[in-house]
Amino acid sequence: MSDRPLILWVRRDLRLGDQPMLAAAVASGRALLPVFVLDPETEALGAAPKWRLGLAIAQFATALSGIGLRLTLRRGPALAVLEQLAAETGATGVWWSRLYDPNSVARDTLVKAALTAQGVEARSFAGHLLHEPWTVETGQGGFYRVFSPYWRAVRDRAVATPAAAPVRATAPAAWPASDRLEAWGLGAAMMRGAAIVARYQTVGETAARARLAAFLERPVADYARARDLPGVEGTSRLAENLTYGEIGIREVWHAAMRRRSDGMDGAETFLRELVWREYAYHLMHHTPQITHANWKPDWDDFPWRGDNADAERWRRGMTGEPFVDAAMREMYVTGTMHNRARMIAASYLTKHLLTHWKLGLDWFADCLTDWDPASNAMGWQWVAGSGPDASPYFRVFNPAGQAEKFDPKGHYRRRFLAEGALEPEAEALSYFKAVPKSWALDPKAPYPSPLIDLAEGRARALLAYGARKA
Repeated sequence: MSDRPLILWVRRDLRLGDQPMLAAAVASGRALLPVFVLDPETEALGAAPKWRLGLAIAQFATALSGIGLRLTLRRGPALAVLEQLAAETGATGVWWSRLYDPNSVARDTLVKAALTAQGVEARSFAGHLLHEPWTVETGQGGFYRVFSPYWRAVRDRAVATPAAAPVRATAPAAWPASDRLEAWGLGAAMMRGAAIVARYQTVGETAARARLAAFLERPVADYARARDLPGVEGTSRLAENLTYGEIGIREVWHAAMRRRSDGMDGAETFLRELVWREYAYHLMHHTPQITHANWKPDWDDFPWRGDNADAERWRRGMTGEPFVDAAMREMYVTGTMHNRARMIAASYLTKHLLTHWKLGLDWFADCLTDWDPASNAMGWQWVAGSGPDASPYFRVFNPAGQAEKFDPKGHYRRRFLAEGALEPEAEALSYFKAVPKSWALDPKAPYPSPLIDLAEGRARALLAYGARKA
């Protein structure tokens, strides 16, 4: 084999197992040069996901060292960095795992065309999805606009067997210069919040596998019910790890399928949720405008409010609606938010406050360590009414009613709300240590009054929505 290396451009595939690109590269016997590029697309990430990415990169670099490789870090436009690295090392090829958001697709298309024109092998592999978005079609050959038939189409479809993690790889004769991860300052925008949120992160492939195993051992049995209860540990919490590719989706799928075969209650519902994530990518591939514009064009003339004082109180978890505020504070303390709470918080902003879903989408993109471009976009538009949802436009979640149903004993609200409590819980107090000092929030202050009467807010939303339909 030639001594000229093969560059592995790693992105959201920060693991050794269930990694089609890495498995093929190791099997080739070629010298391998893994590189992570901090390009403008990655620099544009929000504060929390960019900080969490740094943790994932550091952990992956350690994992690579265990099989005899180093992770080279370079900063700059992806094409320029890859061209420079190829020139330095004499690399004959660049391989990567596919990403599916519009910005990544545009970047990767440019990189592949340019490298190919220069005689450098440019090859992409299946990424972090069970099925490539273009491989799932309706009977008429189009894409699915409703989830249920999409689920039926892929529920029993074959999924590739996860590749085992390599135990050894061929290193190049010499390693190129690398940036220091600390010099990138990926966590700078987190400021004092980083120390709080760090307590809730489960970083790396080994930890992700342990998280999956623990979930499938017991909690999955009651998943169909418990996943809607934010006050209990009823979900897998794997979104964080799937976001950075710290665990492969095929591995998760096959493990859950084994539990379904064992007759474990809840496994089917969990599999369905994995496919909901797939469906978000299916839509993003076929309708990329979902990330920034109304999925349903007839919503373009809806009189959403732009940024406003009410939206700022929503961002700060100070709306006066305990379920909404607990959700927003959970995100600031832990870097994530329970899925039921996400729906309630999003509905309150877009319907009770009639504020554009894009403001909420952008705030989540800045604050969530498990931020996912497809799921975030589809989720916000689904709730707002402008997205892929077969339900009528007049569905408006009532935060008080939802709290009574899904947090009947108030565990979730007490966990994150300090005001008015004789002995606030530690996580409720952590919120005030994580937020910017400029917000001047005090846990001993009175709890804020509601921004709007819930019945009045619902009526206002229905009036506005009804006028749009007229």
